[in-house]
Amino acid sequence: MFQNKNVAVFVTGSIAIYKSLSLVRLLVKNHNDVHVVMSEAAQKFVTPLTFQTVSKNTVLIDDFVSEDPTIIPHVKTADAADLAIVAPASANTIAKMANGIADNVVTSTLLTMTKPIFVVPAMNTHMFTNFATQENITNLKGVGVQIMEPAEGFLAEGYSGKGRMPEPTEILAWVDEKLLPQKGRLAGKTVVVTAGGTREPLDPVRYLTNHSSGKMGFAIANAFKQAGANVTLIAVNPLITPSVGIKLIQVETALELLDAVQQQFIHADILVMAAAVADYRPAKVADKKIKKTADNQTMALELVRNPDILQKIATIKKPGQLVIGFAAETNDLISNATKKIQAKNLDMIVANDVSQTGIGFNADNNQVTFLFADGKQIKTAVESKPRIADQLIEIISKQMQK
Repeated sequence: MFQNKNVAVFVTGSIAIYKSLSLVRLLVKNHNDVHVVMSEAAQKFVTPLTFQTVSKNTVLIDDFVSEDPTIIPHVKTADAADLAIVAPASANTIAKMANGIADNVVTSTLLTMTKPIFVVPAMNTHMFTNFATQENITNLKGVGVQIMEPAEGFLAEGYSGKGRMPEPTEILAWVDEKLLPQKGRLAGKTVVVTAGGTREPLDPVRYLTNHSSGKMGFAIANAFKQAGANVTLIAVNPLITPSVGIKLIQVETALELLDAVQQQFIHADILVMAAAVADYRPAKVADKKIKKTADNQTMALELVRNPDILQKIATIKKPGQLVIGFAAETNDLISNATKKIQAKNLDMIVANDVSQTGIGFNADNNQVTFLFADGKQIKTAVESKPRIADQLIEIISKQMQK
């Protein structure tokens, strides 16, 4: 995500304001200087002190109070900002923005802004779909203001509808994508990414699995989306939210993953198999919970081999399609990965040593070696998984241009 930016965050009167605290925290965590501007209505939901504590900066709540008489607070805030995020944006604030009304510190500052403005509406579904709100949104889009579609779901009023504020991670991914138009390198390409460790059930309660969290696969899917690709993410037990616009298909077992990959790969340009697929599954799945008894101190479990998804994909791969595999190893990393790239007709393999502390499964960082079919190797430093994903997309972009 973008870093080292001066970000003005505008919070207005909405129950969704609690999500803005997480938004500010994530911005600060990613090394941005965040300055919060609050409307009077917003202060009835959350105190300015809370945002001050999270942002580490004084919160602007009154344009007529300044310690420095040479400073006009709303002008200083607008001039210093690299971008503005209005989240949550109430129907009232959107209406004022669209009509140039500057009757409070939020709208005065926004009217002074000359940098990109990103608006995240959050309101009752009927307010959002009202013709006036829709016309105001259309007018703002017409002058270059970026408007994020609200989410659908359970509202504060007690029923479901469109109007929920998206999650902070989704908002930042959306802003990041809009800020970096260079990410159109893979525009028009269709990509399938797999993520997570498959689960092979023993009975209705238990299953066999591995330590894969899916973080690497999700980072790759997000990076592809930012590069302009049409992305389908096939994930096992997803605990992370992918970027807005990514098609998410949830599966559980290796057989379900195989079926989904085969269906999606037919029309894909690129497949990245980042999922950790179980090599074996129980031969029989009990329809009831397996109970222990006093006599049974041990338990024999019969396993059968799962199909090799990459090998099956190799048989249907068409000219021009790229297939990238992953090799999570605990020893002989390069030799094992080299055998895999040759045996499965891969264009590239991403090899990582999951025995190393702080990288690999469940970690936020990773270190990988990109191995190519021609024998070329590129080893990365220990970096965040999103950064590793960016490097992979850079390599793939060059491959697609050949």
